Amino acid sequence: MDISISNFLDHMAVERGVSANTLSAYRNDLTQLAEYLSKSTGDAIDWGCTEPDSIAAYVLELQERGYADTTRARKVASARSFFAFLVDEGEIEEDPSRHVRSPKVGRSLPKALAMDEIDRLLAGPKDDSPDTLRDHTMIELLYATGMRISELVALDIGDVDVAEGFVRCFGKGSKERLVPLHETAATATTHYMAEARPMLATKASGRALFLNRRGDRLTRQGFWLILRRLAAQAGIYSKLSPHTLRHSFATHLLRGGAPLRHVQELLGHASITTTQVYTHLTSEHVRLEYDKSHPRA
Repeated sequence: MDISISNFLDHMAVERGVSANTLSAYRNDLTQLAEYLSKSTGDAIDWGCTEPDSIAAYVLELQERGYADTTRARKVASARSFFAFLVDEGEIEEDPSRHVRSPKVGRSLPKALAMDEIDRLLAGPKDDSPDTLRDHTMIELLYATGMRISELVALDIGDVDVAEGFVRCFGKGSKERLVPLHETAATATTHYMAEARPMLATKASGRALFLNRRGDRLTRQGFWLILRRLAAQAGIYSKLSPHTLRHSFATHLLRGGAPLRHVQELLGHASITTTQVYTHLTSEHVRLEYDKSHPRA
């Protein structure tokens, strides 16, 4: 791999704390860019000699090869981040991608479950088997806190304080935040920790909160399968993912009158612009209520 790309990836992993998936996307995007530039010039890569026209030609080729707008926009963003890093490191003087236009990508609105769907999902099976108690507790915690699934499966026993009513989780970049925990979710967690987890735990379980049948920490993929099964049992057949519960958490809070800044803090968004996408959902809800309620609507 090109040494400059390798240094950039190390920087993003160590200094910026990006996820493994994001790091993989950067690696693929920049390797593809390097291969294109090397092929088009017939020489080894010299990032300092890269011309803006070469970057523009690369983006055009991506379009001609049928790449989706979202994919091309991501690849342009990867190039810009990489060249900005090279400028900061003094490896190049100017960013050759600075004037390259990125495809406009419409932002899709998050999908939120209706309240009756949330109720059916939380109702779920009622037996006291360890698996059932674990699955119910995870659903309760996701909807109560708006955590990412990666944050949920990473929880250790000491991260949940049911007495004080909060959860400590670590988001992107290992940023810590405390999220309030309502009584229903706290009760479910207490029941799981007392009755179910000891039956799932082995000597190798460590402090992991949520365990699979082998006593290992439950994975994101494992929970996705659990959620899909529970959704089918609840009669929810729309596209559903763990992130849907995070969207539902944020949307229902805003519809209930929670300030946008508070929701931003609870979700762990670095920028409020990320949270503002939910205002479109609440505006749509207000419009529907207006149409139902106003006598002249």
